[in-house]
Amino acid sequence: MNILSGFADISVVQLLVVAGVALFASLIGGLAGYGTGALMPLVLVPLIGAGPVVPIIAISALFANISRTTAYWQYADLRRALLVILAGALTTALSAYGYTLLTSAGAALVIGTMLISSVPLRRLARRRDVRIGDTGLTVGAIGYGVVVGGTSGSGVILLSLLMAAGLEGAAVIATDAVVSIVTSIIKISVFGLAGVVDAQVIAFAFLIGGISLPGAFLARAFVERMPVHIHTAILDAAVMVGGVVMISTALRTLL
Repeated sequence: MNILSGFADISVVQLLVVAGVALFASLIGGLAGYGTGALMPLVLVPLIGAGPVVPIIAISALFANISRTTAYWQYADLRRALLVILAGALTTALSAYGYTLLTSAGAALVIGTMLISSVPLRRLARRRDVRIGDTGLTVGAIGYGVVVGGTSGSGVILLSLLMAAGLEGAAVIATDAVVSIVTSIIKISVFGLAGVVDAQVIAFAFLIGGISLPGAFLARAFVERMPVHIHTAILDAAVMVGGVVMISTALRTLL
């Protein structure tokens, strides 16, 4: 497989835009715990369509989350991470397989809906200050697996679950990263068996993943200085607009 062939018909300027968004998303991810899965579809879908987006982000997320885990390892709550992994593994795999059966328009609808929904869900969970124990975290993880297997930008759900379980600050980011590594491996395995991982997917995944590697360490250096709420507000706006654009495009295709 010639990985470079995955960039066929993609200009240098377009690749630079993808790389720039990937770096910005990794910085946001290192600060807020999510970002890559929410921002990358906004630049990838217009270039290559919705179909390959979730496989690309699943692979590239390994780079970002390994980097994030390394940077924040001492804060990780491994007991809760294992609880989420065990509870959500099966539903993640089933959801990922369901995604491979979608058309490009169907994939765009799923991703767009998830992006739009993620903003009010995160704000609602924070406003209500929801608290859960291990049982609630287990049930939530099963539902999270259903969503994360076939969508992009659903990381906010896991963050909300971990915060509701009592984790705060760097512990949330670190534990989320540990869970996300395993989740990505499950999704990549399913996508590989389904035959949707081609040269284009690998090429973009390695570009995004490679660019995002320093993001977590840069974010950690500034995590106590930068106003996270400003980044979160910008991200929310971009996610909402991007979700609307994707859904509109998908509906035009279907109609």
